[in-house]
Amino acid sequence: MASYTVVVLLKVRHLKFTYLVPLLLLSACSWFHHKPVTPDPTELVVNGAPAGSVLFVDGAAAAPENPSSVRPQVVIVAPGMHTVEVHLEDKVSYRESTYVAPGEKHVIIVLSGSDRN
Repeated sequence: MASYTVVVLLKVRHLKFTYLVPLLLLSACSWFHHKPVTPDPTELVVNGAPAGSVLFVDGAAAAPENPSSVRPQVVIVAPGMHTVEVHLEDKVSYRESTYVAPGEKHVIIVLSGSDRN
């Protein structure tokens, strides 16, 4: 009976070594890998657009009508050069061409009735 117990213990030890050690080694490989970092969105933050105005980016409406001139409008855009226009009563009241780098939050302060190119 004692020899049977020794054989069983040896088999259990062998199974632990055969399956547990490779499993631990494989899982340890994932400890050193970093999760990919998702880039921050590229945003245009428009401050000071008058109430009732509509924000256009590159000729297309990019945000609904602005209910308040106090709250900034945030638009997610692709990185690169953009033309931002603020339309008020079917007229362009402000226009600015700007470059936005990848992941940048680019702030535009609307100077009512002006044009910055």
